[in-house]
Amino acid sequence: MNRLDKKFIDLKNKNKKAFITYICTGDPDLDFTKKAVLGFDKIGVDIVELGIPFSDPIADGPTIQRASGRALRNKITISKALALVREIRKRSEIPLVFMSYFNPIFRYGLKRFAKEAASSGLDGVIVADLPFEESKALYEILKSYDIANIFLIAPTTKKERLSKILKRAEGFIYYISLTGITGARKKLSVELGKKLKFIKSLTGKPICVGFGISQALQIKKIKAFCDGVIVGSAIIDVIEKNIDKKDLTKKILYFTKTLIRATK
Repeated sequence: MNRLDKKFIDLKNKNKKAFITYICTGDPDLDFTKKAVLGFDKIGVDIVELGIPFSDPIADGPTIQRASGRALRNKITISKALALVREIRKRSEIPLVFMSYFNPIFRYGLKRFAKEAASSGLDGVIVADLPFEESKALYEILKSYDIANIFLIAPTTKKERLSKILKRAEGFIYYISLTGITGARKKLSVELGKKLKFIKSLTGKPICVGFGISQALQIKKIKAFCDGVIVGSAIIDVIEKNIDKKDLTKKILYFTKTLIRATK
């Protein structure tokens, strides 16, 4: 049982929902990423997704694409991201998940990646462009090192395929709230609650909702139907607007606090 499993058991026992943040590793630099993660831990964020920058992020909207571009200009790699995890682990036990694309992991080497990820203290991996049907090799290697292979489920996922994904899912199930790319939205699908109810009728595993969530009111509306919410682009928007300011970390944590309160 890794930190993700322990976190969701603890939250369930306390009748609470998970608040999960996404930031891109190395945007605007590694020092900020470290400060942000440690700050998130202190203010009550439950899980942090660390994006691994990639040159062709097909699931990501303009906000995260720009964040990836800034991180790539800083020459951020998997090795540097794993080194950051090791640094964070000296001071925090907050569950950490990499959000990546398959190419960087494949080039790094699946077994090498899993082994180093485990030794660094990583808890899970989301691979945005790796179809479930082609995930077996990575899944089995990650499982052997007690790292969760977290799968994505879309509103368009058919029941037969959904059942197969739910059977293999570890850590939590990442439900994509809309069809399309990441990015803050003013409105979420009116079908969202109905979809989540259906999935929860098929599994007891935690379901967390991401893509488009940017406001406290949205969180309040959907939290009854899921086990957690994921916010990324809205946080990166704040980073982008304050990127050269000395109080950047303070502004990020203040904004994040307003969203955490909505999960309570």
